[in-house]
Amino acid sequence: MHSSFDRKKHPHRRYNPLLDEWVLVSPQRGNRPWQGQTEESGHDILPQHDPACYLCAGNLRINGEKNPDYKGVYVFDNDFGSLMQEEVNCSDKNTDFFSIQPERGINRVICFSENHSLTLPEMQINDIRKVVDVWQQQYEELGAEDFINHVQIFENKGKIMGCSNPHPHGQVWAQSSIPTIVRKTQDHLRTYYNQKGTSLLQDYLEKEKEAAERIILENEDFVALVPFWASWPYETMIISKRKAENISQFSEAEKNTLAEILKDLTTKYDNIFNISFPYSAGIHQSPTDGEDHPEWHFHMHFYPPLLRSAEIKKFMVGYEMLAETQRDITPEQSAAILKEKPIVHYTVRDSHQK
Repeated sequence: MHSSFDRKKHPHRRYNPLLDEWVLVSPQRGNRPWQGQTEESGHDILPQHDPACYLCAGNLRINGEKNPDYKGVYVFDNDFGSLMQEEVNCSDKNTDFFSIQPERGINRVICFSENHSLTLPEMQINDIRKVVDVWQQQYEELGAEDFINHVQIFENKGKIMGCSNPHPHGQVWAQSSIPTIVRKTQDHLRTYYNQKGTSLLQDYLEKEKEAAERIILENEDFVALVPFWASWPYETMIISKRKAENISQFSEAEKNTLAEILKDLTTKYDNIFNISFPYSAGIHQSPTDGEDHPEWHFHMHFYPPLLRSAEIKKFMVGYEMLAETQRDITPEQSAAILKEKPIVHYTVRDSHQK
């Protein structure tokens, strides 16, 4: 006997056209009991300036250099970068199973504010706009280096995401190769563009607007939504309405509206469980390899790990490592939860203290 398929009840797979991958969705597992690891709830009450923080203005960094008494955004070369600018000769011979190639690059840290206690949702829109300006400047400056072909801008927020310092900051990794996930995305964007003559994400965005199920926020220039193929419980993506290939193509008005939607989206995150919500986020945009990339369309991913409360997180283990990504709560359910959360611009630490 066959029952009618209900995506709210029955297991199913969803296709991710950006990566040519499938995601297993198991909505029937949403209410399973949990006796696994839980994370601490609440949030640290931080000072505006921490004398022990190596990112705070005027403090000594671990390498002995002193930060200037900066206000606003501050950028410096990462003292413990994963890449080096030095050009080296590699004598290793590549064989069928043992291939190696040197990789050059530049790693930088971007402090969002001199205020140690802030996060993006707690910053003023005009201050977030300054962060957007620096993202644009770093993309252009690093991308102009002849050995840099990709500039990855990202932020890890929260201890649970491996963030080693609570000071509001992000990173830029610029390198000579186009990384695996970016290359994979580019290949599928290009295939679609060559076949259709249009942007995959622009066409996808139009379909999402018609469906009106997963869109969280929308302003003049950007949309924030839960992707149909989302892997993480409250995963979202910001997509530019206009097919800009990279952040350097944004107008002054678009940089303002990007700052606005960043504040609103991260504020909604904080309001899900009334905590400073952890995530990894990053921008995907065209490489800086000197080639034309009409297939690219600016977008920004947010991957938060929390699942059902401030204490329970999603683990990518077992089946996910060995088979394919799996999720319990459907993208439509997480979109509904995010949509209903108010955009209340308050300081979570202040509310915690009351």
